[in-house]
Amino acid sequence: MNRPDANFSAFHPDFSRASHTAAKDGAALATHWVAPAGAARAAVLVLHGLDMTPAQLEPLVRSMKLPAWVALPAGPVARPGGHRAWWPVDDDERNARLDQGPSDLHETHPPGREPARAAVHAAAAELRARAPGLPLVLAGFSQGAMLGLDCLLQSPPLAVDALALWSGSRLAFSEWRPGLHRLRGLPVQLLHGRNDANLSLDAGQALRDALLAEGAQVRWSPFDGGHEIPLQAWVSLRRLLRELAGQG
Repeated sequence: MNRPDANFSAFHPDFSRASHTAAKDGAALATHWVAPAGAARAAVLVLHGLDMTPAQLEPLVRSMKLPAWVALPAGPVARPGGHRAWWPVDDDERNARLDQGPSDLHETHPPGREPARAAVHAAAAELRARAPGLPLVLAGFSQGAMLGLDCLLQSPPLAVDALALWSGSRLAFSEWRPGLHRLRGLPVQLLHGRNDANLSLDAGQALRDALLAEGAQVRWSPFDGGHEIPLQAWVSLRRLLRELAGQG
């Protein structure tokens, strides 16, 4: 049995229907785009988690009416039920890990990340074409959060102006070490649930400490919840966009 990264029913009761529609229409790999509410002041790249789709996140992003172009690309790996992943996942191994409790993935080196990084770079290039000269924020949840850092810290590095990382962990940390200097001075929002049963709060704190050690401008926000994207994450993202646009 697959265990998705999160349950979003509390925020949008029609997510399951939206996901089914996306799969039925054969648009599983299409990037979803949300136009800015008013004049664009930034660009945002949102990376979904394991066993999710851009269609699950798009309605909530639209409801936020952000002053930004938003791109929601899909992971290149097909999963049951029309869902997506950024790299292949062995479900038996993952379920065995979850049965042992929340964990830290800093020593995990999942294969198949190269196509995922290529997909993110392509989406970022198209996003910059739609929003030339505007600050680019990369936001990601769980597998998407770890992929976002992987894109920044592996070669060729993805250039961004800020990060919003939700319920993440260090990943393949020995591969990341040579590129950690790229985080110096970068604004980073980190949110992590105190009751996260997938990636432990300690894993989130270890990620925070690693980024702080390299001089990143980290805003750490633990919240009362599990492995999820709370409303607080979207509100904080809106505030980050205002700050980048000089309105905060």
